[in-house]
Amino acid sequence: MFLRVCAFTISTLFAAPVAAQCLGESYFDTMSAAQRAALDAQVADMPYAEGLTYEATRGDDRLVIVGTMHIYDPRLEIIRARIIEEVRNADLVMLEATAKEEQQLQEMISRNPELIFIVDGPTLPERLDEETWQMILAAAAERNIPSFMAAKMQPWYLSLMIAIPTCAMGDMLNGAQGLDKMIAADARAAGVPRQAVEPYTTLFSLFEDAPVEEQIDMLRVNMLSPDLQRGMFVAMLDRYFAEDVGRLWEMGRIAMADLPNVSPEEGMAMFDEMEESLLKTRNRNWIPVITEATEAYDNIVVAVGAGHLIGQEGVLQLLENEGWQITRFP
Repeated sequence: MFLRVCAFTISTLFAAPVAAQCLGESYFDTMSAAQRAALDAQVADMPYAEGLTYEATRGDDRLVIVGTMHIYDPRLEIIRARIIEEVRNADLVMLEATAKEEQQLQEMISRNPELIFIVDGPTLPERLDEETWQMILAAAAERNIPSFMAAKMQPWYLSLMIAIPTCAMGDMLNGAQGLDKMIAADARAAGVPRQAVEPYTTLFSLFEDAPVEEQIDMLRVNMLSPDLQRGMFVAMLDRYFAEDVGRLWEMGRIAMADLPNVSPEEGMAMFDEMEESLLKTRNRNWIPVITEATEAYDNIVVAVGAGHLIGQEGVLQLLENEGWQITRFP
């Protein structure tokens, strides 16, 4: 169940690298009056539902906290310019992963190809009915994934590939960078040290330990219509650049009702499970890491996915609970 909603959320909340290629009708514009009312109610009292950049102070310590988007859009340059001097003048920049963690992950996969590829036992076409496999094969082909590779990929890994709409693949394959990578590059150019807020295996472990049956369910969920994927991307882009992160996130929760063969009750349970694992637990784990960093550094930039900032168990509220004074920045 967790993987199924993770797949949908990834396809919903990752941004298109070239906005012009992912234009069209926004999912937000297709929501019913009841859905919009529910969305308004969900964000009405949500802490820090709006904003992408914040300042937190406690004693002599200062944090600049940035809600990032992990995939490129040209409008990210505006946010980058807003914070570049903070990055250059920081004592430390903290990210979900630095180049060091990315290299460690690549080395781990090189040593253990079975982490993302099926090296023993039945391949995907042997596990799936023909109709489902042909649908998956077509989706993989649209994303330039050869059939022989798709057949040997672990289901969870192929799911993440298929979760990205075709309109978003171009610059991603060409190495275009999201805001987190931009910040890391600016820090590196200024000689500012970088540190990850979590081990490099954290997200990987959320997926690889799931039963194969659940991983295959994840694949089936990703057989969404291209129009729905595009609509969710358009809506996500609109809300992110409007700095309306709370609505961005809660819109994904409401959209669970549009998943095929999933009841609204099951959809909500799935979303709650994903939110706990993908956001809340990680947020709670990050606070001691950030706190420890302030013992050595007074001026820190913390750049993490925008969804981590919002809500009662978002990074900002958790810091406020620890005595930090939080203000919108700049």
